[in-house]
Amino acid sequence: MAALSAALCLAAVACRGPAASAGTAYGTTSAAAPTTMTPMSPAKDLLTVRKTGAGYVLATSTGRTIYWYSVDTKGSGKSTCTGTCLAAWPAVTGAPVAAPGVQLAGKLGTITRPGGVVQATYNGYPLYTYAQDMAPGQTTGNGVTGAWHVITGAVLSPSPASAAAASLRDASPAASVTPTGTASGYGGGGY
Repeated sequence: MAALSAALCLAAVACRGPAASAGTAYGTTSAAAPTTMTPMSPAKDLLTVRKTGAGYVLATSTGRTIYWYSVDTKGSGKSTCTGTCLAAWPAVTGAPVAAPGVQLAGKLGTITRPGGVVQATYNGYPLYTYAQDMAPGQTTGNGVTGAWHVITGAVLSPSPASAAAASLRDASPAASVTPTGTASGYGGGGY
């Protein structure tokens, strides 16, 4: 039993305590204190800004466009997207952090979904990707049912001055591009 708990401990979470040794995985035990398990902190999800057909948008580190859902209530700590909705609009999970060189005008945060999954938020709204976006930089979910929107414009850019300066540079889809954009991109959803 000790070998099983040690193996599970090593596979699932960070282990602390003197009994967490390689020997316990092979069925040997020590007279040390019992193994304790400490859950790992949520993974960090690196967010960046990417140039798309919809302008500069918030994106995952892999270039997937991030969306917000206007049916969610800002700052409620809850997501209304569950079941089949969540299959079509996967949650951006983990604690969000801006990629090096990216300055965002809004505030990054998290909520905890039922079941303990940590979901990233921006300005109090839970964040999602769209399953039908097949390649980095696609924004096919923007405007779907009038409720799904990319994050762009003034709420993304730290200041109009930086947006104007960045628009004069050759913008590439690199992760370190300064967030810019002039379109609101929110379709009246109250973001």
